Amino acid sequence: MLKETELQTDVVIIGAGVAGCIAALALCDSYQVTLIDKSEMPEERIGECLAPAARRILQQLDLLTEFEHQLATSTPIPLHLHNTGLQISWGQSTPYVTDNLNNPDGFGWRLDRQVFEIFLREKALQRGIHCIWPAKLVHSEYQGQHWQITLAQLQHEQTTNIASQFVIDATGREAHFAKKYTARKQHDRLISCWATVANTIENQLGSICATQNGWWYSAPLPNQRRVLAFQTDPDLLTKDLHRDAKLFTQHAQCYANQAKILDVCQQPITLHGIVSANSTRLECFAGQQWAALGDAALSFDPISSQGIFNAMASAMQLADLMKKLDIVNKIEHDSQLQFKKLYQQQIEQIWHRYLDHKRYFYAQEQRWSNSPFWQRRQQPSSIVV
Repeated sequence: MLKETELQTDVVIIGAGVAGCIAALALCDSYQVTLIDKSEMPEERIGECLAPAARRILQQLDLLTEFEHQLATSTPIPLHLHNTGLQISWGQSTPYVTDNLNNPDGFGWRLDRQVFEIFLREKALQRGIHCIWPAKLVHSEYQGQHWQITLAQLQHEQTTNIASQFVIDATGREAHFAKKYTARKQHDRLISCWATVANTIENQLGSICATQNGWWYSAPLPNQRRVLAFQTDPDLLTKDLHRDAKLFTQHAQCYANQAKILDVCQQPITLHGIVSANSTRLECFAGQQWAALGDAALSFDPISSQGIFNAMASAMQLADLMKKLDIVNKIEHDSQLQFKKLYQQQIEQIWHRYLDHKRYFYAQEQRWSNSPFWQRRQQPSSIVV
């Protein structure tokens, strides 16, 4: 029989990924925060980039010194790598290089995403944030001017009921909480079929290579591995590409950058399957004493390289707006309406700026103008149902 526990808090954050942890760390000096996640340990992710501007957010939250100390002391294998740049074959057959040499914030990082999320979780615990994981959200209901959140902690044979003034959904693309209260719109069907391989080449640049039915991405990872990923639409994916390592290798070797990596590697690749990489958004980003954050609100095409930074930056924006309006304590209609209006405007601006940049970037590739993959991305944005 499950035991029941009753808790009270100011803010419940569902999802302890980057967005959820940054929001918790930004809010914990003003409110009692409870941070929840379904997983006891962060999941392994595809190779992730963190933009140089994220340095400012880490500094603001007093995380930068310890983050850089970890980098300096993690030898012989670094926890994260500096992002020195990309070799790009897009819009032309001759590759060109982009880098961060002139960026005032310095280099960004190629993260071990799992290690980075563990670091953020540890900081949340150290700063007195009440953390509950693993715990599954099983019910949410607004009543009596607060939220009742019910969690199942099967590991401890326990049900936890939390009364909270405000809820933040940071559960990623699934938007487990928010999808009950608003619709989710899908703007394309992009998927990523990815694998890792031993990193044995001297060239530590990442690479992007456009092809007729999608594009390849490759980058070094901190664990002396390298990621290889093919982005395409489900109906254009070669059958069994995500299941057959030999087929994946043959497909990758058709393109120069990937061929160089695989030719010098004597070890087999490891396939990791398919993940969603499409552009999605919620119809409404906030409601009565709740808001969605990060991928739960907006998810980006990986060509933008802005997913993690957007999660961090929007978490800081949300925390600032919540504290400025004191929306946790001011629950009357006018205050809630003002918050929803301002937050909706903030995220709508991010979304439309993202769509403009995405459309511009895909329009640079005209070599396969008759290919369905490129045609879909060079037309005015529409909702995919």
